Amino acid sequence: MILDKIDELLKEVQTLSAKNAEEVEQLRLKYLSKKGEITALMNDFRNVAADEKKTVGMKINELKTLATERINQLREECQTQETGDETLDLTRTPYPITLGTRHPLTIVTNEIIDIFSRMGFVLADGPEVEDDLHVFTKMNFAADHPARDMQDTFFVEQSRLGDVTKNILLRSHTSSVQARVMEHMHTENGELTEPIRVICPGRVFRNEAITARAHCFFHQVEGLYIDKNVSFTDLKQVLLSFAREMFGADTKIRLRPSYFPFTEPSAEMDISCFICGGEGCGFCKHTGWVEILGCGMVDPNVLEQCGIDSTKYSGYAFGMGVERITNLKYRVSDLRMFSENDTRFLREFESAD
Repeated sequence: MILDKIDELLKEVQTLSAKNAEEVEQLRLKYLSKKGEITALMNDFRNVAADEKKTVGMKINELKTLATERINQLREECQTQETGDETLDLTRTPYPITLGTRHPLTIVTNEIIDIFSRMGFVLADGPEVEDDLHVFTKMNFAADHPARDMQDTFFVEQSRLGDVTKNILLRSHTSSVQARVMEHMHTENGELTEPIRVICPGRVFRNEAITARAHCFFHQVEGLYIDKNVSFTDLKQVLLSFAREMFGADTKIRLRPSYFPFTEPSAEMDISCFICGGEGCGFCKHTGWVEILGCGMVDPNVLEQCGIDSTKYSGYAFGMGVERITNLKYRVSDLRMFSENDTRFLREFESAD
């Protein structure tokens, strides 16, 4: 008699269904609660003959296990239906999304920052949309300097405050960050509140035709150190340490005289070609040297423009193009590839990340 009841309940449990969580709970109460069908069978188990107890006990356990599994399954199905509309993203692509990697410019920028951070430089940042004062005037650019011309600079607007005309533009170099740091790091009598040692990475813009070798926007990292008794020797040693960290311990450097409005004396820095070891090859145009950055001692006019006493303080500055350094490390022939977001190109740098 009890075995027939168990078989009947087994068939019922196998066909259980529910439309919502309330119906699932009703099924749980009917079969698994203290007053449920299975508990009633267990209460009747004491009246089963001794020779049938083993068979009946196994059947009851089978029924309880099946009922528990079926009710839990129904509960999960109802939860999925109730939350399905919230989790389903109808805009998601039907194919697997491939994970990317860090951009090569980011990899190189982070490496440059890490090298100079270990030398004591701290990060400084500034706006990309700047004014003429910080981009040119405080950097000792003459009023008729060609860089101010529309052919080289993206001017955004011209505003007027009283008798003062203010040109707003996209910064053409990150030297504007240096100007902002300097003007906020001194007292009224031109004394520095503390030595300035900053590294300024960022995006810059110039009105140039986009080709394999030039772009209308690119990235720079500039450095600035100002304190008492700073010399060109200090600059040379810092740049030599950077070159050897970035390109290898055997790297040599040379400094060639140059001109920049904001430094005097100024120099271009070359490194020994790491492809041919300085012996001459197609990459270095058979000179054995490759140019990587510009540098020099901060012009006293720049210090004065930014409110720092040039009779007490001196400093050096340097700047490099991140694309240039990236090309040297990875030999990317076309600058446009850096901004096209071609995943095939970006995947080549997975091992460098």
